[in-house]
This record gives sequence, structure tokens and C-alpha cells, in this order.
Amino acid sequence: MHEYSIVQSLMQSCEENARANNATQITKVVVKIGVMSGVEPQLLQTAFDTFKEETICSNAEFIMTMQSLKIWCNDCKGEYILPKDTYNCPQCAGVELDILDGEDIYLMQLEMV
Repeated sequence: MHEYSIVQSLMQSCEENARANNATQITKVVVKIGVMSGVEPQLLQTAFDTFKEETICSNAEFIMTMQSLKIWCNDCKGEYILPKDTYNCPQCAGVELDILDGEDIYLMQLEMV
């Protein structure tokens, strides 16, 4: 379950950002999860709830937004959002695609006091 290692890294980033901003508590953590990131949202939530105890995030709200797979089609030169489990261009059916977004997990926002 790599969600636990992701949350450990996330907690470290939260603590570093809090220190840099002289914050004593984080009240909200917002992450963006790409549909192709391999992260299971329910497991990530469980891991966050487990690891946040006795940290600067102990009372933090954890918000996850899912990022669809955004591609650039090299055949028809268009940018598109792909439906789940589709790996060809919705416009021209081409398969020469570059992935622009939807593969990673990002820390998007922290609210601190």
C-alpha cells in the first residue's frame, strides 16, 4: 500500500510549509489526484486519518480532487479530456498522445493558523 508512504511525504511537506510560515496548526490540506496516478482515494483518506494524529495536521480537513486524464493529440493537434479507460483521441481516434495531466498527485493548498 503505497498510500502510506505518500501520506508520510505529504505530512513532511505540511510540516515544512508550516515552519516556513510560522504556523502552529494546519486546518485544511487539499490534494489533486490524477486518475492515472495509481492512488486509491479511500486508502489515501485512511492513511491521512491514521498519520495525522499527533502532528500539525491533527485537526486538518483533507480534501481530494480527482484530475481527469488530459492529453494532447499529435495527430489532430488538439487538447482533450479522456473518459476513464479510453486511450485514444476522442476527436480523431489517434493514438499518438502526450499526457498533459492526470498521472500525478499534487499538494494544491494548505490552510494554516
